Order: sequence, then C-alpha cells, then structure tokens
Amino acid sequence: MSTRARSANASKKTRSGAATAALRVAAIQMASGPSVAANLSEAEMLLEMAARQGAKLAVLPEYFAIMGMRDTDKVEVREVDGKGPIQRFLAEQAKLHDMWIVGGSVPLACDSPDKVFNSCLVYDNKGKRVARYDKIHLFGLQMGMEQYQEERTIQPGKQVVVLDTPFGRLGLSICYDLRFPELYRAMHPVDLIVVPSAFTETTGKAHWEVLVRARAIENLAYVIAAGQGGYHLNGRETHGNSMIVDPWGVVLDRLPRGSGVVIANINPEYQQRLRDSLPALQHRSL
Repeated sequence: MSTRARSANASKKTRSGAATAALRVAAIQMASGPSVAANLSEAEMLLEMAARQGAKLAVLPEYFAIMGMRDTDKVEVREVDGKGPIQRFLAEQAKLHDMWIVGGSVPLACDSPDKVFNSCLVYDNKGKRVARYDKIHLFGLQMGMEQYQEERTIQPGKQVVVLDTPFGRLGLSICYDLRFPELYRAMHPVDLIVVPSAFTETTGKAHWEVLVRARAIENLAYVIAAGQGGYHLNGRETHGNSMIVDPWGVVLDRLPRGSGVVIANINPEYQQRLRDSLPALQHRSL
C-alpha cells in the first residue's frame, strides 16, 4: 500500500521570498466488487487513511461503489440525482474529514430505464455537492476475448465541466476520456485534472501512463489519476497504477496494484513558474 509522498513539489518560495504551503491531494485505488455496501466500507477506510496523511482533496476511482458481475448491475443500483446511499456516503465523508472528495463515478438515473449516466460528483469539505460531470466518451473494445461496449448501459454526457476550488481550476474527466485531448483543451484554463478510471490491464499496460503524463504536460497541469487496480469478482482485470503527475510530467507517486492511497503535494507557485518559463498555453494558434 503506497503511503509515501515525494517532496519534489514541497513548499516553494515566491518571487518576494515568502513561503507558499503546498496542498496535499490523494488518489485512491480500489479493486471494487459487486457489493455496494462492501465497496463503500473499503472506500471509507481509504478516505480516512488519506485524511490522516493530510489530504485536502481525495479522488475515488471510476465505479468505486460497484463493479458488478454483469454490466447491467450498475443500472439496478442507479440513484436519482441528489438522493441515494452512494451520494449520501460521499457527502458525509467529505464533511467528516473536512476534505474535498471527487466521487470517481456514480450511476445516476437517465432518460432510458436500461441505462445510467456515469457521473463524477464533487463534494466540498462541508459535504455540499458542487459539481457533476457525466462521462462523455464511452469505452468500446473488441480485442481477442475482451469485449466492452459501454454504450449498451451508459448514456453519454454532453458538457465539459471545470470548477473553481481552493486547489485551482479543477477539470473533471473519466477513464476513456483520457484518449481525447480536445476535451482537456476545452477545459482551458485548468490547473488540476482528475481522471478516475477503470482501465483494463490490456489497454492500461500499453497506454495508461503515457496518456496521463501527456495530459499533464500539454496542459501544464497536475493530474490525479485514480484507478481500479487488480482482479475483480466478475473476472475483469484492471491496470491500477494510480498516480499523481506534476505539470512537467513527473510522476510524484503511484501504486501499481491493489487497494491503497497515492498521495503528493501540489504547489501553485511551482506550476506558475513552469507556465512562465514555457508559455505553451499562450502559444496556441488553433
């Protein structure tokens, strides 16, 4: 279980010489199963661990509350927007730990009775929900014995979501979104990007790290990528390797497999110095 926090982005000096405290953030990795109650119990333990290590923002993975035996299982436990045990859990945990929480994805009701919105929900440290993002890009894969078609059970979202937080401008995305850099360009300006995920082992070992680091580098933004990591009761294997990456593309901390907490500091002054030194975002011509 990863509990280390590297010091590459520890407190920096501003131009005036005053110290700026770094902000501590966490990515939580799980290997969720079909029981919502069991998954919430594990998430509770991991959120407490993140809080004890000083995290002020914690990101849970995609499908943290349920990885069903069938794709339709998430439809059976979907919640009405603003109500339900999963949403109540997130609000209570945020308030309990005085910590912002990004609920990686929660199955919310949509127009179709056979589908859900795969929704990333953000709660502030008082337990108030302050943002919702519905996953736009739906995963599809046909490779050997592996076949995934999220469009069968998920209704795609349409809106890019960015919000102001104590950590800077926070952009929301989920898993397969990572392959679409235009989504992150549409977030501009963005300081911190979250990518709760359940990448398959097949695609993850080939592309996960390079995509996460690329999104950080091209946007000169911190990226908190919280994944599912391990073997699941439904037979699926997810890649894990949850990581926090700085705006220069440096992996500050990671957890290869299993449940645990990845934690690191983010520093706005350090980020601004990088953007001043390499103003690539100002050089955009398209």
